[in-house]
Amino acid sequence: MKIIVISPNKVLREEILHSLKSAEAARHSLVFDDGLDDLGHLVEGEHPDLIIIDGICVESGRLSTLEHICLRYPNVSIIILSENASSEFLMAAMRSGVKDVLGLPLQKSDLQAAVNRVELKQAAPKNNKGKVITFVGSKGGSGATFLACNLAYILAKSSNAKVALLDLNLQFGDAVLFVNDHVPSNTLADVARNIKRLDASLLSSSMVSILPNFSVLAAPEDAESAQDVRPEHIESLLKLTTSQYDFVVIDIGRTLNATGVKALDYADLIFIVLQETLPFIRDSKRLLHALHSLGYAKDKVKVVLNRYEKGGDIRLIDVETALGMKVFKTIPNSYQSVSASVNQGVPIMEISKNDAVTKALQEVAENLVEGAKAKKAGWLDSLLHHASLF
Repeated sequence: MKIIVISPNKVLREEILHSLKSAEAARHSLVFDDGLDDLGHLVEGEHPDLIIIDGICVESGRLSTLEHICLRYPNVSIIILSENASSEFLMAAMRSGVKDVLGLPLQKSDLQAAVNRVELKQAAPKNNKGKVITFVGSKGGSGATFLACNLAYILAKSSNAKVALLDLNLQFGDAVLFVNDHVPSNTLADVARNIKRLDASLLSSSMVSILPNFSVLAAPEDAESAQDVRPEHIESLLKLTTSQYDFVVIDIGRTLNATGVKALDYADLIFIVLQETLPFIRDSKRLLHALHSLGYAKDKVKVVLNRYEKGGDIRLIDVETALGMKVFKTIPNSYQSVSASVNQGVPIMEISKNDAVTKALQEVAENLVEGAKAKKAGWLDSLLHHASLF
């Protein structure tokens, strides 16, 4: 278990370390005299399980920083040590996501008990929740919507996974037309207007069923309706869809507005889609910088190079060098099949099963399914191991 300790008080830091080491030798602690201003980057770089922070560092309304960490990194627990904490501070801290507020002077037994509670919670099997995969186009015309729709279809068609496609491109969303030729009777805006009574039944009735295990929630039909959709609606929607579906694929367009950022907060993977041209590369660099500034972990941001052709003026290695990261997947250029798919509103898998684009997306889908299976198997193995000890 990795623990970050933050306090400007050297005596308190040493007291905390002594309490942690005497309780469990396997705990690994990192100590900082001040780290609140750069806490996001610190958490991203060190991947701690627990942060113990001196309350003096979070006075003057700085609990918003901790709330940001709790939202971005839900697996990280936070304990505050505070002298004479008011009831208002305690309530605000808990609302921010802080797990415990312990009094000072420090009582070793209280700290050890709080840390033990964190360890027990992390060791417990997690509830099975659907994996959230978001697609962001680095520039208009990147093909992000096409890839999102067809990956979602292939995920459902090639496995027993239950898949939802959410079109969060509020201004120009047309994802449903890539896999269906009918105008949807309900959209995301209708769900937002009825958010207080949103449940599995309302969600299902608001979506377009493409396959028995694949449904699409269409974007609002116009800009006026889009104004009804707010970030808190996206949060409620994702909490429900991840409990009902194995995979939730989201197309958020290319604008990082408040609703899109809320979706990215829940994402397990963020696919940035670009093509081999300088304007795409330039905008992708800007987008990567924006995502990094928002505090998203680097290992969940992946670059997808669409319409890839070998032998062009810009090589694959040139793209990777310019972006400072490896391309996760190249999607070959297959103009004829892709055009037929888009024009007919039929997934490319049904247009041409052997097309290079179909095969590339099948490979991505297989990796996602195998990754989800491995994660579940890990939880099961851990559970069986603990059961065998009794």
